Amino acid sequence: VQLQAFGGGSVQAGGSLRLSCAASERPDSITAKGWFRQAPGKQREFVAARSWSGARTYYADSVKGRFTISKDNAKNTVYLQMSSLKPEDTAVYYCAAMNTLLDYGVDFQSDRLYSYWGRGTQVTVSS
Repeated sequence: VQLQAFGGGSVQAGGSLRLSCAASERPDSITAKGWFRQAPGKQREFVAARSWSGARTYYADSVKGRFTISKDNAKNTVYLQMSSLKPEDTAVYYCAAMNTLLDYGVDFQSDRLYSYWGRGTQVTVSS
């Protein structure tokens, strides 16, 4: 599985950005997708995840109600729509894939469970 994230940029507080993660994988691959971020001097943290079937989505408390994860199956691309951005959302954002067909019962927030990672894309939110 190869992942390529793009769509980052600079935006003022209150603005919006949409990140994209294009996945190159076998047609029979079964992977959940997640977004993580890492701010300077901080550990990487979970942002959002979508189960393989799409039946379940998960969000960090800090982004609930502001961020939305979705997928275009035809393009095999996962999106992270980010709205009402805050300066504390500034970070490098990474998309990742986990081999699981489960919708729940998996710790989607754990980066250790994701086997595939894309290169990050920088998001900078100014006040």
